[in-house]
Amino acid sequence: MTGGAAGGLPEGAGVPRVRPRRLRTTPALRRMVAETSLEARQLVLPVFVREGISEPVPIDSMPGVVQHSRDSLRRAAAEAAELGLGGLMLFGVPEHKDAVGSGATDPDGVLNRAITDVVGEVGESLTVMSDLCLDEFTDHGHCGVLTPDGRVDNDATLVRYAEMARAHAAAGVDMVGPSGMMDGQVAVVRAALDGAGHTDVSVLAYSAKYASAFFGPFREAVGSTLQGDRRTYQQDPGNAVEGVREARLDVAEGADLVMVKPALGYLDVLRRVRDAVEVPVAAYNVSGEYAMVEAAAERGWIDREAAILETLTSIRRAGADVVLTYWAAKAARLLTRG
Repeated sequence: MTGGAAGGLPEGAGVPRVRPRRLRTTPALRRMVAETSLEARQLVLPVFVREGISEPVPIDSMPGVVQHSRDSLRRAAAEAAELGLGGLMLFGVPEHKDAVGSGATDPDGVLNRAITDVVGEVGESLTVMSDLCLDEFTDHGHCGVLTPDGRVDNDATLVRYAEMARAHAAAGVDMVGPSGMMDGQVAVVRAALDGAGHTDVSVLAYSAKYASAFFGPFREAVGSTLQGDRRTYQQDPGNAVEGVREARLDVAEGADLVMVKPALGYLDVLRRVRDAVEVPVAAYNVSGEYAMVEAAAERGWIDREAAILETLTSIRRAGADVVLTYWAAKAARLLTRG
């Protein structure tokens, strides 16, 4: 329909009195009535720091993402703070692994040293977050300690998580992210932190974490040596009610924030969790989601910058207060540019 005259309308049709398009007329008007905002402060950048390297190492399946050296990690942290991001989520890539993930609790281990490096670099201008899980540190690649017959031992793993929480807190972390999907992990981590006097360290619970095909590039990023799969502890992709239940349990155990991971394939779960809990909700825009957009953009099939902002806005619209994304720095620059 064009113009305002009724002369060109079919017989019997009246001039529309309600015109939603009026609120889309100019960029300023569209901005004023936008229902969902996307801001740098809502974004967290996941970063990988690798032991034993002096220069960043590109990750082939995640164009633009690298395994950082300690020096390049400090530079990335400073840039993230300057861009106004909400935080960094740190993942460690050790040189040596063993059955119980000893490097995860070693004060001189790659992740604990990275925490101290980043805190020293950015102070309180950025929330320093750490992945609290054993999978990067175990030679079998699972998120916990194994029984003699190869099953993940839930309760023995919780003991290691408690040790890991205390180590991260001692290194100076602001927030830990228990991501292994062990039953009772939040309660154990909270008790370990409080018992060691780290009552101000907060807990971001990976509450609804699914056994997803979209984690593939991440496994290259951390040098995963996974044997088998994680379906006995990560959630079945078909289950939404279970995700809400897990989030509620984590809140009851003391979680300060809860997370849904992955994001794009689980926006319905994200919405349900947002409606079910009264703590902030995060969503992780995972490596496979990142890689798909990057691959399509590289081939000229989509507009990369527009797709990045649309993707992140969709996650916010579904209910995420915080979005972990490898595009955090890029998106912050785009938002600054307008």
